[in-house]
Amino acid sequence: MDFFSIASGSSGNCICVGDSSTHVMIDAGISGKRIEAGMNQYDYTTADMAGLLVTHEHSDHVSGLGVISRKYHIPIYATAGTIRAIRSMKSLGAIDDTLFHVIKPDEDFVLGSLKIHPFHISHDAADPVAYRIENDKSKVAVCTDLGYYDNNIVENLTGLDAMLLEANHDIHMLEVGSYPYQLKQRILGNYGHLSNETSGKLLSKVLNDNIKHVFLGHLSHENNYPDLAYETVRLEVTMDETTPYKGNDFNITVASRSEVSQLVVI
Repeated sequence: MDFFSIASGSSGNCICVGDSSTHVMIDAGISGKRIEAGMNQYDYTTADMAGLLVTHEHSDHVSGLGVISRKYHIPIYATAGTIRAIRSMKSLGAIDDTLFHVIKPDEDFVLGSLKIHPFHISHDAADPVAYRIENDKSKVAVCTDLGYYDNNIVENLTGLDAMLLEANHDIHMLEVGSYPYQLKQRILGNYGHLSNETSGKLLSKVLNDNIKHVFLGHLSHENNYPDLAYETVRLEVTMDETTPYKGNDFNITVASRSEVSQLVVI
């Protein structure tokens, strides 16, 4: 299975996952031009995608959706609440209603050779989900935009071969930064985003011997640094006495907001 990030951050998100017969795109929060250029880096095209999986309707996840849908007519998969929210966004322009396919959290669906499992996350959106994707050999997940994690999220991130996990902000940077008080409270709250520390705690619960790679994603431009996210997550894993793993025991990189990541082949 191939797994790479075209963009991941508070300004736009787009991830590609697939195998030799089926590929899917997770979110389209950047321009169609950037998406196509990112695909081309690894000899794929946007038209190759069997489906576009939407996590939720915030602009950094759907701003390119209208352009992509009109140009390539790729089926769009999202929860009913997310689809209603997308349809109300005039900024996306007209999207053919026949492209939308309703999915339900915790109910599998199949696209080609891929089994896709959407699972509920806590975020201030209509009905947000993360995705676990697998074929007969590999399992990966993309899990960002969650204010906290629970047993269901831990279960869905268990037994993976690779994942992209949110490490949005450094708590101290956010607390002393220039954001308005209400925005700070939103980010820190149960419907906001995972901090570096919480990301590390979650990761330590789901590590296993088969994990080939972990991307840290959806970093805040204002309240985080790639090196800080990387070191904090590694330290949290190392300090966790409930896991046999240490921060240096697995491959971890930070998915960039502006550059295509390395291609992880599982």
